[in-house]
Parts: sequence; structure tokens; C-alpha cells
Amino acid sequence: MAGESAAEPPSSIRLGLRENWSQFALLVLINAFVGGMVGIERTVVPLIGSEEFHLASTTLVVSFIASFGVVKAFANLVSGQMADVWGRKRVLVLGWLFGLPVPFMVIWAPSWAWVIAANALLGINQGLAWSMTVIMKVDLVGPKSRGLAVGLNEFAGYLAVGLTAFITGYLASEYGLRPMPIYIGIAYALFGTVLSILLVRDSRDHVRLEASARPEQSPSIGFREVFAMTSFKDRNLFAASQAGLVNNLNDGMSWGIFPLFFASFGLGVERIGILKAVYPATWGILQIATGPLSDRWGRKGLIVSGMWVQSFGLFLTALTRSFEWWLVASLFIGLGTAMVYPTLIAAVSDAAHPTWRARALSVYRFWRDLGYAIGAVSAGLIADRFGLAWAVASVAALTFVSGSIVAFAMQERPSSEPK
Repeated sequence: MAGESAAEPPSSIRLGLRENWSQFALLVLINAFVGGMVGIERTVVPLIGSEEFHLASTTLVVSFIASFGVVKAFANLVSGQMADVWGRKRVLVLGWLFGLPVPFMVIWAPSWAWVIAANALLGINQGLAWSMTVIMKVDLVGPKSRGLAVGLNEFAGYLAVGLTAFITGYLASEYGLRPMPIYIGIAYALFGTVLSILLVRDSRDHVRLEASARPEQSPSIGFREVFAMTSFKDRNLFAASQAGLVNNLNDGMSWGIFPLFFASFGLGVERIGILKAVYPATWGILQIATGPLSDRWGRKGLIVSGMWVQSFGLFLTALTRSFEWWLVASLFIGLGTAMVYPTLIAAVSDAAHPTWRARALSVYRFWRDLGYAIGAVSAGLIADRFGLAWAVASVAALTFVSGSIVAFAMQERPSSEPK
């Protein structure tokens, strides 16, 4: 490991959102492009599988999400170590280079295998690029505004997911599933790559500055110990990791199952696009509020109640049969996810020392994004055997249990408390 406190930071380096607003705003914009890359697939790709490639098995249709989730999880796992050794900016640019071919592969895919391969590259793009935007924002603001920093980061990413899901749904209803709706992904990839190369500055000096403020607390621990701490040894990190996994498990299920579930009741692709947009857009917008609220109110209450609100929305989706009720359910799922998502990242940042925070976040994001694959595959298997509604209801029950685990295991800690 390249120790973050190995060199003195330049005297011009300051921590804080106001002090670093230009780089922070640039990273917000770049993460909007990162999120948009996922948004191009939220509405149309499951329908491409069922309508263009005539995949009869739900498990096969959602296989592209499994490839995305597994690859993204492992990209997350190595991203923190790469960031410490190579620098944040280099890893961000590398992530974009993996993302550039994705929209072209989806547009030209002659078989479903191409779509699966494209999503493997998208997983690397998201695992490296999104991880770096989160880590760099946390580096820049210091310990007092982590919830706000993460909230703004996730707001940009998931608002872009929602808006892009809506736009691609509209374009698909007017022009077909391919290629028109995917063109927007080409623009995202090009702008994200160019801005990352030309304008982003590395943030490791900010980490050194934060770590130098408490030199007596600079533990030198290896990646294996960080993995164990984040996965099960530290109760707060364990609680956050399992909640993150289940949160993305239900997101992976909704990504693959919801378009098929809504279409099975005769809903058109444009209205499916609206439902697929409302959930991540609500999630994205409300994180502007929930991130900083977690700085004031604490992490635990927002996480527990957020998981339970998600569970309610998922049950409502499974038990109802009309667009209006599904719209209400999507709002609840988005609200619950907004309460949970930035708060979990902030909670992990609270529990990790600056010198190994990037690696702790990478392990947390590994478990969280492994949920995509687990959710997609398990929901697909349940849907093939018992039906789509049962898949949604099963994940709703698991989400409620996960919130209860946080209520039991997590200990509240002020966000600025030393580690």
C-alpha cells in the first residue's frame, strides 16, 4: 500500500466543500455522465432481450444484470487499492476507457452474448469511475460534510439514471428499441472521458492533510484486514455492508423484473419508462436532503427506516395491478433508497481511518454491488418458477429483514468522531 500520510501535503491544500467547490462541481457533473451510462439500459435492454432476441426465460433476460453486477463488484474491490497506489484520477480515466465501447456494442449486438459482454465492460466502468467520484468527494470535504458530499454525488448519478431511463423509454416508443435510445450513451462516454482527462485533479494530498491532523492514529493495515473489518469484524461496517448488498439486490431485481412485470399487464414501453424513471429520479433528487440530514441526525435511523420504506414500496408493487399504484410504489422505493444510499457510504467513511478509507469503501461497494447479480439471478429463478409478483414480494421481505439487522447491529456514531 502507498501510505497516504507518507508525504506532507502542499500548504495550499484545504479541506471543505467551499474550499474545493470547482473540483467538487466537476466531479458532480462527471458522475452524472457515469450514472447516465446505466440509465441507457434501465428501460430498453430487458425489452431488447425479450422482444428482439426472444428470450423466453426471465433468468436469461436478467443475465446481463448479473454480468454487470459481478464485474462491477470486483472492480469496486480493487478500485480502492488502485486509487491508493496509482492515484484517483488515473483510475477514473481508466474506468471511462472501459465505458467507451459499451453503447456501440449494445447498438450493434447481433446476439444476447454481446449485450452481456457490454455489461461486463459497463461494470468495470461503473466500479472504477463511480467509486473514484465518491472517494474523491469524500477526500475533498473532510470529516464534517461527508453526508452532504455523498448525497450530492449520488444525486447527480441517480438523477441521470432516472432522466435517461425516461428519455430512452420515450425514444424507444417513437423510434424502436435500437439504435436511437442508445445514442445518448455515446455522448455520455465521450464527455465523461474528456473532462476526466483534461480537468480533474487528484485528491490524495487532501487525504494526507486529513491524516496528518491525527498522526497518532495512522494504523498501517493490509487489504486482507480491511476486507475482514468491513465484511464482518466491525459491527458498523458489517451492518452497512449487508444493507448495501440487499439495497442493490432489490435494485437489481427491479432493473430486470419490473419492465417484464409491467409489460405482462399490457403497459406500453413509454409508461414503463416513466415508472423506471420515477424511482431513480426520486432517489437521486432526495439525496440532496438525506445526505446532509445524516450529518445532523445520525446514520442509523435513516438507514433502518429507509430499508423499511423500500420494503413497503416493493410489497405495494407486487400486490397492485395499475399504473397509478405502481407510480406511488415507485415513489416510496425511491424515497427509501434516498434515505439509505448516501447514508451507508457516509457510515462506512465514519468507521474507517483516512489511511484505509478508500479500501474500506471499495470493500463495502464490492458487497453492495454484488447485490445486483444476486438480486437479478435469484429474482429471475423465483419468477420462472412462481411468477414475477412472487419475485418482487420475496425481495421486499428480505429488504425488511436487512433493515432489522441494522437496527440490531449498528451503533450510532457522530460523523466527525475520530476513528
